[in-house]
Amino acid sequence: MAALWSSFQNNSMAVCVFKYFLENVDDQENKSIVEYALHTSEESLVRSEQILKDDQQSIPIGFKDEDVNPNAPRLYSDTFYLYYIKNMAKVGLSVYGVALATSAKSSVREFLSKAVESSTTLYNKTSDVLLSKGLFVRPPYVSTTNEIDFIDQKNYKGGLLTLNRRPVNVIEITHVYANIETNLVGQVLLIGLSQVAKSKKVRQYCDKGKEIATKHVKLFSTILTDDDIAVPMPSDLKVSNSEIAPFSDKLIMFHTSLLIQSSTSNYATAAAASLRTDISTTYVRLATEVTSYANDGVNIMIDNSWLEEPPQTVNKKIHQINKLRSQQKVILKMVKCRTTTNSGGGLIPSPH
Repeated sequence: MAALWSSFQNNSMAVCVFKYFLENVDDQENKSIVEYALHTSEESLVRSEQILKDDQQSIPIGFKDEDVNPNAPRLYSDTFYLYYIKNMAKVGLSVYGVALATSAKSSVREFLSKAVESSTTLYNKTSDVLLSKGLFVRPPYVSTTNEIDFIDQKNYKGGLLTLNRRPVNVIEITHVYANIETNLVGQVLLIGLSQVAKSKKVRQYCDKGKEIATKHVKLFSTILTDDDIAVPMPSDLKVSNSEIAPFSDKLIMFHTSLLIQSSTSNYATAAAASLRTDISTTYVRLATEVTSYANDGVNIMIDNSWLEEPPQTVNKKIHQINKLRSQQKVILKMVKCRTTTNSGGGLIPSPH
């Protein structure tokens, strides 16, 4: 149920986003990518809803036509669309993969397996277009020792200080660069969303997120440049001057929340894979900052009744209290019915 509920929410949002992108894309190759992204999101949305109905579960509200204005002026560049979709395909691979590994019901596993396949295809299609246009930014090129060896000293992990640290290894470089790219996409997305958000609090929240993403890009870049490793950067991730909102503030906040969840997961994975203590500690510190930012967003959504509640287990204590109250009402009703009227019009109460 958790997988289906989350899938419905995420895909109903994605359908709104891709409908808007589709109305504002120029290049035909890019358009084919947006069309495929929209198709896969719509397909997953319909399938998750059908499984919930078959299981007689309630259907989430999610996001509807009123949450998107496809006719709003262009806010982002075609290149941004490609990087955004590439990043969201990565999120899909992660989320659906974890959900598949925790699901038992055959129809749900079939749905999630198809979703993993669609996310893989979307990632590959987007990467191919980026490569064909010379826009795919590869991770840094480095020279290696080409030697096989084992770590025999604990100082390989280093310390929190910058003294005598070993150079970053290729695993650490991979995660650092991946998080640079993710934060760059988030930074550009939030610049646009802060321009068009109607609520002052939502605008301020997006601005704060942009500042956090910018700071994290600088911190991660420093890890590479300290070892004389060039930091590749995507180009043409432009934002227009439009202030006409293509999305509702509710969708903007949910979208931001989804990005935060992805960042927290990425940081946790990167911290676990990084053997240099200062790098893993940096991820933990930044994850704490992101978590605090996420909590502020939850408060905004609660204040505006935008946060849909996931399916809950029955609160047995409350259920028992309600049951007792119902029993009391029945008893009081019985006592009232057993109260009779004597011939003189006076009330004769029941002995009970």
